Amino acid sequence: MGFLFLFYAPKKAKRRAGGGEGSSNVFSMFEQSQIQEYKEAFTIIDQNRDGIISKDDLRDVLASMGQLNVKNEELEAMIKEASGPINFTVFLTMFGEKLKGADPEDVIVSAFKVLDPEGTGFIKKQFLEELLTTQCDRFSAEEMKNLWAAFPPDVAGNVDYKNICYVITHGEEKEE
Repeated sequence: MGFLFLFYAPKKAKRRAGGGEGSSNVFSMFEQSQIQEYKEAFTIIDQNRDGIISKDDLRDVLASMGQLNVKNEELEAMIKEASGPINFTVFLTMFGEKLKGADPEDVIVSAFKVLDPEGTGFIKKQFLEELLTTQCDRFSAEEMKNLWAAFPPDVAGNVDYKNICYVITHGEEKEE
């Protein structure tokens, strides 16, 4: 998904009705509360508070999250996801572009249901890990570690794929 989702996925990352495709004003794509959340995320990432997210800002915020050995090439690749300097409008536009391509929650859940013939809402961790590490765009060991940290299986080794789908499309876990 790109570097932005490494840092922050806002609550209810859905586009506003009527403000989507073809709108030249990125601010019309989001509710005011969402824009505020993105602004807060931007401020956290913009470590030196100069209004532009730079490679140094990324390095500093990643270090504050415990990722100390990020290579320059990785940081440069993150910065190059934008067409120019990343000010708040560019930052918001990048999120808008990412959200435009996101599948709706029901589509993602339907894809998981193929792997859940009994319709339990769960998939065995071992089975999902095998699929994700051996098929198509394979997950690395670190990506699997991050997945299990974010979505730990229950004591029986079951993974709640409906929760994963919700977080992918909404940006946070459902309130129980």
